[in-house]
Amino acid sequence: MKITDAKVFVGGPGKNYVTLKIMTDQGIYGLGDATINGRETLTAAYLRDYIVPNLIGKDPRNSEDIWQFFYRGAYFRRGPLAMLAFGAVDVALWDIKAKLANMPLYQLLGGKSREGALVYAHATGSDLEDLMDSIAFYVEQGYKAVRVQCGIPGMPSASYGVAEGKGKNRNYITDFSGIIPKEEIWDTDLYMRYMPGALAEIRARFGPDLKILHDVHHRLLPREAAEFAKEVEPVRLYWLEDPTPADDQDALRLIRQHSTVPIAIGEVFNSIWDCNKLIENELIDFIRVAVSHAGGITHARRITDLAGLHNVRTGFHGAPSHSPLCMAAQGHLNVWAPNFGIQEYLVLGTPECDALFPSEHRLENGLFHVSDAPGLGVGFNEEEAARYSYEPGSLPVARLQDGTLWNY
Repeated sequence: MKITDAKVFVGGPGKNYVTLKIMTDQGIYGLGDATINGRETLTAAYLRDYIVPNLIGKDPRNSEDIWQFFYRGAYFRRGPLAMLAFGAVDVALWDIKAKLANMPLYQLLGGKSREGALVYAHATGSDLEDLMDSIAFYVEQGYKAVRVQCGIPGMPSASYGVAEGKGKNRNYITDFSGIIPKEEIWDTDLYMRYMPGALAEIRARFGPDLKILHDVHHRLLPREAAEFAKEVEPVRLYWLEDPTPADDQDALRLIRQHSTVPIAIGEVFNSIWDCNKLIENELIDFIRVAVSHAGGITHARRITDLAGLHNVRTGFHGAPSHSPLCMAAQGHLNVWAPNFGIQEYLVLGTPECDALFPSEHRLENGLFHVSDAPGLGVGFNEEEAARYSYEPGSLPVARLQDGTLWNY
């Protein structure tokens, strides 16, 4: 069996999905996702110019050797663009192999550890009242876990993950359109004074059973993060996400020494070498890598296995920067992983997205269920893909009140 061709597609409904399609001489194809916010044309070029020519003629069943070929064969290893390209190839090869076996992909991993994977929704509000309405909406929809982000009184602009203006609190996704990034203003003092009380009110309103998650999005210094984590302990968060940038990994030790709040980190990580010390020293409770960003199923599985040895659970990244292909790959890992924790889930199922990526995966009562279709269980409609093209966009940036650029 040989790979005969591979194509790269850029575009989608409201998003620049980067989709890789690998074809074989037996008529079976595989799909992978290489989408990265604001840099989509770079991963597409990496695939077209460097990866695809080296795929032709290889046996797609040898996914481990192909992964090593691209990883070890590149003198400059890792990095988000390279690992996304390797990950897209790897997921597509697993898709092909599972189709050859006429099995859903999770069976090649070892079968199911659970029937459905717990997911969390994104609740947001311009103020606390608006946020409460958003949380109530998701609870009524059957979600058992909700990430909560709230506008801060006195903050000059909406804080991370918060819609500007009331009534935009359901399925809110930040607008990344336009190549010039939007600038947001951040004030740590206002956040530190307000958010612990807001989280306490949310817990009082929705009771002990709702799993409440909160994302700081790298905005606090290590000492501030330790203080914040200690203060919110009574809320019993399911996790506190990215309390401080993980570039300084010793900072997580400082937080650990001052608080028992579960810490989730890793959505910007690209390999096991970004997180192995955090995992081995048990400085985090959830690892947040995305399958596409972390080199595909082959490498994400290694991270998952290492995490399982050290009481760290999975919490794969699931923002709109990942197409339904990445979400499907994570869905298969989620039903297999013995140390699964939770899956971030933003609603992608618009009619346009379903037409481009048809599948029978489903969300039911707060759980994501993968279909039993062979492979990933996701198709790709090239006629639909032809309707879309690249639209320039960038992530926002954050500044302090005095104009200093801050962590986004």
